[in-house]
Amino acid sequence: MKNNILIVDDLHPAFMEQAEAKGYSCHYHPGFTVADTLAIIADYAGLALRSKFEVDKRVMDAATNLRFIARAGAGIDNIDGDYAKLKGINIISASEGNADAVGEHAIAMLLALMNKLNIGNHEVRQGFWLREENRGHELKGKTVGIIGYGYMGQSFARKLSGFEVEVIAYDKYKTGFSDRYAREVSMEEIVKHSDVLSLHVPLTRETQYMIDDEYLFHFKKPIFFINTSRGKTAKVNAVLKAINEGKIIAAGLDVLEVEKFPSLAEQGWFEELAASNKVILSPHVAGWTFESYRKISEVMAAKLPEISK
Repeated sequence: MKNNILIVDDLHPAFMEQAEAKGYSCHYHPGFTVADTLAIIADYAGLALRSKFEVDKRVMDAATNLRFIARAGAGIDNIDGDYAKLKGINIISASEGNADAVGEHAIAMLLALMNKLNIGNHEVRQGFWLREENRGHELKGKTVGIIGYGYMGQSFARKLSGFEVEVIAYDKYKTGFSDRYAREVSMEEIVKHSDVLSLHVPLTRETQYMIDDEYLFHFKKPIFFINTSRGKTAKVNAVLKAINEGKIIAAGLDVLEVEKFPSLAEQGWFEELAASNKVILSPHVAGWTFESYRKISEVMAAKLPEISK
């Protein structure tokens, strides 16, 4: 029992291979529901998942022998961290595993927006050859503001290093982090100088809906906005309003307040969002590449506690 891990999501086989090499016994049930999990979780020391369900008080109370929860991804917002700490349950995440994927996806969105690739591609396919209307912006010489300088923010900054831009970064929970890729600044400087704003923060009580009408009002220049973090860090209505007012030139959104259909289509803002040619959307896949699928599992397995002899 003390060395059993219940896996309730699709993980790369590398996780099982490395976990078993450490002495763990892995029970792979990617089709499990929360009800299935509750029925047997008391027999396990570890629980591994992606975003299958919320690991809340109910789950942890049933998991009487649980020592750790391994989350295959960057954020841990589907796990009640406070209650886990109270129960003495360790949380393992794998932010390093998909940092490169997120950084590259953010770059792809930014370049596509600045060069109107989504618009031009659609127009040519419809028989329109509009060169002047699709004139783009160069990234060189711009100031890119990053909020959150953890693994994801750092990856984005590294990917930007060849574009001859100035990268400034703000992180409420870190100081003294300036490096060769970004310069630490205050939030006031982010708002004053940014031509591009990219979010790389976890979803917490403090970051929920941090991007709202009030926040965007204070930017001194029109910006390109990229969000590859969590949907509820930015209010979609605020982003659309800022686009309509010229405060946001264009936005790349990998995450939304509400995700997946049919719920997404039922949102009051969805029709306008979907119709806007100043928005590029992707279905929360910035960190989900063929390479990160394996790397996440490898990072997570490497962090598993050693089994005492």
